[in-house]
Parts: sequence; structure tokens; C-alpha cells
Amino acid sequence: MKRSLTFLILLFVTAASFGQWNDSNLEGKGLDAPSSLSPQFLYDWQSQYMDDYDVKFYWLDISVSDVSTFVSGNVTINAEATAVLDTFAFELIPVMTIDSFFLDGTKYTSYTYDGDNVLFPVDEIAAGTGFSAKIYYHGDPGSGGFFSGVSHGYDSQYGKHVVWTLSEPFSAKEWFPVKQDLEDKADSAWIFLTTDSSLMAGSEGLLTNVVNLGNGKTRYEWKTRYPIDYYLISFAVSDYQVYNIYAHPDEMNGDSILIQNLIYDAPGCLENNKAGIDETAPILELYSDLFSLYPFDEEKYGHCLTKLGGGMEHQTMTTIGGFSFHLVSHELGHMWFGDNVTCAAWSDIWINEGFATYTNGLAEEFINGWESGKAFFTNAQNSAMSQPGGSVYIPEDQIYEGNEWRIFDGRLSYNKGAAIIHTLRHEIQDDSLFFQVLKTFQGDFADSTATGDDFKNVAEDVTGMDFGDFFDEWYYGEGYPIYDIEWYNLSGTFFMTVTQSTSSSTPLFKMLMDYKLTFDDGSDTTVRFEQTDNINNFSIYTGKTVTHVSVDPEHWTMEKVNSIIVGVEESESPVFFTIGPNPVKNSLNIYFANQPLNARVVKITDLSGKTLTSFSSSDNRMNIDFSGFSKGIYLVRVTDGDHTFIRKIIK
Repeated sequence: MKRSLTFLILLFVTAASFGQWNDSNLEGKGLDAPSSLSPQFLYDWQSQYMDDYDVKFYWLDISVSDVSTFVSGNVTINAEATAVLDTFAFELIPVMTIDSFFLDGTKYTSYTYDGDNVLFPVDEIAAGTGFSAKIYYHGDPGSGGFFSGVSHGYDSQYGKHVVWTLSEPFSAKEWFPVKQDLEDKADSAWIFLTTDSSLMAGSEGLLTNVVNLGNGKTRYEWKTRYPIDYYLISFAVSDYQVYNIYAHPDEMNGDSILIQNLIYDAPGCLENNKAGIDETAPILELYSDLFSLYPFDEEKYGHCLTKLGGGMEHQTMTTIGGFSFHLVSHELGHMWFGDNVTCAAWSDIWINEGFATYTNGLAEEFINGWESGKAFFTNAQNSAMSQPGGSVYIPEDQIYEGNEWRIFDGRLSYNKGAAIIHTLRHEIQDDSLFFQVLKTFQGDFADSTATGDDFKNVAEDVTGMDFGDFFDEWYYGEGYPIYDIEWYNLSGTFFMTVTQSTSSSTPLFKMLMDYKLTFDDGSDTTVRFEQTDNINNFSIYTGKTVTHVSVDPEHWTMEKVNSIIVGVEESESPVFFTIGPNPVKNSLNIYFANQPLNARVVKITDLSGKTLTSFSSSDNRMNIDFSGFSKGIYLVRVTDGDHTFIRKIIK
């Protein structure tokens, strides 16, 4: 899902603005890894009675309009009892009126509300027994903010009213009786939509029938045979025209996938949106090559144009507010990451939004070129580092109604989520292997749900690498690495000391890092070193003189560079010195090899360059009291006016 923020500070500077805002102070939480497996129901507002059955099928047969959010009709839920069931529970907000309820043809009239849970006592059903519940209802939930179950809008450019749904994450209950459990996908769904015959209503799957009811009403019968999560069931209704195009993935050997677009039947609407819609086909073909064949190839992909400020990836039929390249590629990416494989809990929304954002970057890279892809990934990294803390994984105590924007935090769930996938790709150092990880993940968890740890396990199985530290640091941990670098040449060998500090509570990010070395003859090369500790010393024979060092030149990883300092050859430095002990506890000794011509200036600074103490001395041995310093990494800077030499010290 993407939310357009044309009226807010943008996280991305692109032709099609999108993203979410961050309204939480998430710093200082430390590692957010779950301590144990989560129960099926994470949220205390949902009735435990819903744990007693497994949904098999939804059949919505409802009447809808383009000018009102009023909904009426009936919903059938076919299910199987997973325990002895004597109370059938579902979610439906109290403003909606329940007209009648039947279970296996028997009418029940007595029920109670527990919050938004409707509880019907029923005759006992044995575990393993299938049953069918049917609820007749009506009501107007009203059109609220972005996270409204049903919304109404008017497009003044084209003079069209439109009504659409958006159930993610907790709003399906606002417009139909439902079990809002991510891990309980229905095996299939029918969505029958009755509306004025002058209108058209779009939904999931295939339009199997259009029935003229003879009273100025028409019923559009949409059916999907693929497993589907509750929040991916939708409708949109307006005065639509249909514009169909086709994609031809290589795997289909000349066969095609329908891309069905419902756009306003108004002059100029198709002409103004055609170019953006047509981009869908090559993107779908690309994703089919990179991830696996489009997962719903026997039905369709499509769009319903609405006044939604962004897009929502309803399975096989995205609800969309426009057709920018970024929006189309993001929502289409969700068909794999979010719809085919769905996050098992909202804490792991990364499975949906981090990956969909990354697919957007891959579309830039493979369709518009590496420089476009690099610009996209750089923007994502910069957004993620615009604040020092916050984890991609969302602790369960931050998941609740009214805090939806924590789930859909643009900086963390989307941009940092995408940035760490790019870092993982760099860690693997083999694109064919990286994309095999994505394909295997799609195959292993198709039509199901997955957690971040599930993806980690797939990555480890496919690559043979250990990603335990990676996920502890990048996924569950907070912040990003900060680098201070000191380098010099000596007899054709390049020496570099790299100090990594971090922006938040995660103490270290173990990672591969690229460094571009430029030589005095104008040539350059890129070398790769692995950061394994907060301070690492590296050297490599070049046979040349390095004149410039740049960090992460292709923006594969997410970091900030605090300083890059050019040292001098130790044997030639008139201010050469040694220090000890290192690490230091209370007292630091400094020893100089040469008698100075002038007094030396000694400064102790932190990694940001802030001076903590400074003094001048001509002594060849000095002692500095470190007892008042906090634990951390410091720089000892010594200059004689012509040369400066620096060493790092750990307290």
C-alpha cells in the first residue's frame, strides 16, 4: 500500500510523490526480536472464539453505490471447526445492523457484542466439522480518513463519483462480517456486487457473470479461486469504462495475462492515463522473471481508479489513485510480496511493504537503468537515516487500532525495509543467488503467510550463509552505522583504519563495505572489506599511491560517513606517537618518538569532532586522566602545526 502525501513533507523527491509519515518516537527500544512464537491472535480486542474455526470461503452478495458508503446484503462464511465450537464469532462494527443469522440453515436470533466482536451461541459443532454461516446485514459505516473501510470521493476533473474499500489493517469489519486473522486465509472468495446499471463495480478474480436484474440494477459476479487474506477483499464502484491490455511473461511461451483496468468513463480519462497503465505489462513481465510467474496468472491483474491518495494492493485488482511508474510498480510488486506471500503478523509488515518498495527499486534498475535504480535506493537509505532510531520489525505492543501509521511508517517499514534488502543483496555478492532466494521464498510460502524469520531461514538455506547477526542488527535492531576512516600509503601498500559507531542502540553492524580508491595516475579500483568489529585495520598492496577514498560508491549499503582523514606514513611523521593502554580505564599514556621543534597541541575528541580536552606540551611522554570519560570511542589528535596524526582509543 502507498499513501500519497502531496500535502505533507515528502520522504522521496520523485515525479510521483508517495510514502508515509512517522509519528512515533521509536528510539531507545533496543533489539525488538520476539522472545517467543506469537499466538495466533495477537490483539486483545479480538474474541478468542474466532480461534475455534478456520475460514474456507467468503461469499459477499451486497448492494453498493457510487455516492454513498451504505452497504446491504449478506455474507456467507464457510469454515471448519478447529475445536468444539458452541459460539460463532465474527467482527462487524455495531453501527452496522444485523438483520438475521443462519448457521447450516438454522436461524439464530440471540447474540451479544464484545467490542466489535459479534458472538452467536449455536448448537455445538465438533472439531473437524465443516459448517456454513450466513449473515444478513445493512448499514452505513461512514467515510472517514485514510484507514476507512469504505470511502466516497468525487473526481472534479472527470465529474465522477466513486466509492471504494480499504480494509488494511483492521477495517474489513467496517463493511462486512469477517474474521480478521492474517494467518487464516480463505481458500477462495466470491464478491457479488449489485449497483445501478449505469455503473460498474470491480473486485478480485474474474468477472464470471454480469446479471441485469431488470429493475435498473446490475449484479457483477467476481470470483477468485486463489487463497486470499481478509483485507485483500475489496470493491470499487463508479461510472467505469474497461481498458484491457496483456502481459506476456517468458515462462508462458506466448500466452498472456489479462491486465484489466477500470477507469472513469469520461472524456480524456483514458488518454491521460494510458501511458502509465501501459507500463504495467513490462513491469509484470520483469517481476515474473525475477520472482516467479505472476501468482494469479489464471485470473488477472487489474486496477480500479478511485480518489484514494495512493494505492492499495487488493489481490488481482489494485485500488489506485493514479498511474505513476512508482505507484504502479509498488502495488504490482505486492502481488508477490503481500498477496501471494502475506505477513503472518503486522509486526512483520516488512514482508509486504519493505519488499514491495524494493520491487519498485528493481523496476527502476532493470527497466530505467542502474542509475535510476541507484537513485531510488539512495533515497530510501537517506529516508531511513533521517532519524537515528527505530526498527523495521514492529514490537507487538505497538500494534493496535489507532496506531496504524506505526505499521505503515514510511521511514521504517517501507524505506529502511527496502534498504536492508539491498544490503542483504550486497552481502550475498551473487545476484543469481539473491534472486533465487526470492524465488524460493515465493515457492515455499505461496498462498500462505510468513515472518521475517521465515525469510531469513530461506536465505540461509539457499545461500549456505548465516544471517543471524544480519537480522539481529538490521531487522530487529535500531539505527545505522557511522564511519570514521583514517588511511595512508606506505611503500605501495594502502593502509586504512575503519571505526564504526552507530546512531542508536544496536552496538555494531557487521557488514561488507566497498571503498573506491583513486590513484595518482587517475585510475581507480574498488576494494571490499568486511567490518567485523567497531575498529578494523585493513591493508592491501596496490603498487600505487592512493589520493582519494570514497565509501560505498554505488550506494549498496546504508551508512553515514562522519570523517575520512588522510594520515601520513608513520615512519616519516614528526608527530608519530603511541598510546596505551587501549582500551583505557582511568589513565592514558602518550609516547612520542621525536623531540618537537615546537610545542605539540593534543586534543581528545569524540567521533563527531567535539573537543573534550585540549592542551599544549613539548614533553615526549604525557599522561591524561580518563576516569571522567564515559565509555565509548575517542580520537587522540596531535599536531605540531605542520602535520597531524590521529589515533583511536576505546574507554
